Amino acid sequence: MACPVACPVVFRDGNPVYEQHEWKIFQQAKNTVKEHGLKSKTARAMLDWIHTADINPPAWIAPNLITIIELLINIFTTLLLVCYCPTATEQAPSWTFIACACGLFIYQSLNAIDGKQARRTKSSTPLGEPFDHGCDSLSTVFVVLRTCIAVQLGTNPDWMFFCCFAATFMFYWQTYVSGALRFGKIDVTEIQIFIIIMHLLAVIGGPPF
Repeated sequence: MACPVACPVVFRDGNPVYEQHEWKIFQQAKNTVKEHGLKSKTARAMLDWIHTADINPPAWIAPNLITIIELLINIFTTLLLVCYCPTATEQAPSWTFIACACGLFIYQSLNAIDGKQARRTKSSTPLGEPFDHGCDSLSTVFVVLRTCIAVQLGTNPDWMFFCCFAATFMFYWQTYVSGALRFGKIDVTEIQIFIIIMHLLAVIGGPPF
């Protein structure tokens, strides 16, 4: 069966997975970002070396593979805390919080590289951005979950459930309505750095600290 549009189509049982109008939406998609956050001046400096340094993964590593690795790191480090704190009220070993802090920093670093890898290898596709944002959405749930565990929010499970999903939902809802990613004064980078600090504080004085 011929592809209805000039783009790679995934087929299942001889039929295209996406309709022609759906592929047209992917082809017309633009990476529109509007930044007003502090990270452009201060917090961004912590990650600038990743963008400016000659850090190039091997060309055979697909950008989406880097994105998947980011997600797996967040899943693994979160499961560490879940194993020790199944009800989010227990005290986890200090090394688990160190692992979570390091994992989140590695996630930030890889998240800055995957787009660069796509441009360097000329392997950008219309599916790249939604795939990246989809994995980021899942990562956000795991990051928020382990943050709730770090502060022992299991005593209020309803509030913990709300925290895990509300932020991601509202972020992508306003993106859907406005057609652009909008970042405020305090946005993703600053929040992730704050979460890293929270994990390190949990190492020093425990969750009560």
